[in-house]
Amino acid sequence: MQEKHLFEYAVIRVVPRVEREEFLNVGIILYCAKQKFLKVLFETNETKLNAFCGKLDCQELQDHLRSFELISKGGKAGGTIGALDMASRFRWLTATRSTVVQTSKTHPGFCIDAQETLEKLYAQLVL
Repeated sequence: MQEKHLFEYAVIRVVPRVEREEFLNVGIILYCAKQKFLKVLFETNETKLNAFCGKLDCQELQDHLRSFELISKGGKAGGTIGALDMASRFRWLTATRSTVVQTSKTHPGFCIDAQETLEKLYAQLVL
C-alpha cells in the first residue's frame, strides 16, 4: 500500500468587484511538504471572464496569476517572496486579500501523488 501524505490547497478566485463578493474560480494552489511540492495551476478563460465581468483586464489578470506561479516555483523570478522556503511561500500565496485575485481558505487532505491531486482538484473546482 502506498503511503499517503498530508497536503493543503486553496482555490484561486477572481473577484472583479470586491464589494459584491462574487467570484469565479480560476486556479488551484497545492502544497505537500513531504513531496516537496508547491504548484499553481490556473486558466483564464476570457469568454467566462467577460460574461462574468466585461470590464476586467484579462492581460493584467494573467500577469497576476503568472506571479503566483513564479512565487510557487521559488527562486529569483519569484522576487522577494520567491526566496522564502516552500511553506512560507504557500502561506503568502494563500493569505487573505481584498484584491481582484484572492484565494479560498486552505483545505487539507491526504494524497499519494501531489501532481495527480492538483489536476483532479483543478478539474473538479475550476473547469
